Amino acid sequence: MLESPIQASVKAIRQQGAFNADIALVLGSGLGNFVDSLTNTTRIPFANIPGFPISTVEGHSGELVHGFLDDIPVLVNSGRVHFYEGYSLEQVIYPIQILQALGAKTIILTNAAGSIRKAYAPGDLMLITRFINQTGRSVYGEAAEPENIFNTELSEQIVSIASQASIQLKTGSYAGLNGPSYETPAEIRFLRIKNADAVGMSTVHEGLAAFKLGLKVLGISCLTNYAAGILNQPLNHEEVIETGRRVRKNFARLLSALVKQLAR
Repeated sequence: MLESPIQASVKAIRQQGAFNADIALVLGSGLGNFVDSLTNTTRIPFANIPGFPISTVEGHSGELVHGFLDDIPVLVNSGRVHFYEGYSLEQVIYPIQILQALGAKTIILTNAAGSIRKAYAPGDLMLITRFINQTGRSVYGEAAEPENIFNTELSEQIVSIASQASIQLKTGSYAGLNGPSYETPAEIRFLRIKNADAVGMSTVHEGLAAFKLGLKVLGISCLTNYAAGILNQPLNHEEVIETGRRVRKNFARLLSALVKQLAR
């Protein structure tokens, strides 16, 4: 019997190490430093995994990492791919399918996003409570997407952890668009009408795919800039990366505390 693409990927990954964990993370633009807190790491470039899409965006290292936080095994996709890189929906969600095949039961999705609310400033962290899918594509095809994919228990835990650590954590809705260009002021006004609080070009389909596979899902955005039209200044990717660097210590501290609590 021929191997499926997922079986071939998993086989190649497991030739490099154990790569098994209940908890998995996907790290967005400029947020990959969480990996630095892990020990006994094994790293595989996406390019070395058969069938795995390769990240081409600055700030995404493009590695699958297995390591330990204290003695807790974790899987990390340090980087992701997007539609605007020329990838299909099947390719965008493929890394999530691989994490699930490697044993992940809980997934923490992170991203860099633009703030649609003036009260949500660059550098703030936002717990995602709802997706607004504006991409015209869905892992559910023509069927209705679930109203809420985010695990209530995980959400309550991260709010409590943030409070105890004196890390401000906003909550809000994340609108996913295709990119590659940043949104126009008119698009942002439209998204505000739809009650979106942040906007980006990733995460939506990863979250929906993970939920469909039966994983517990949590999403956190690092708000790295104001969206178009909020301030009278142009947007640029350098600002995204720089803000990610500025808040990454608190971000990594929050993720580490959550992973340790989940493993208890």
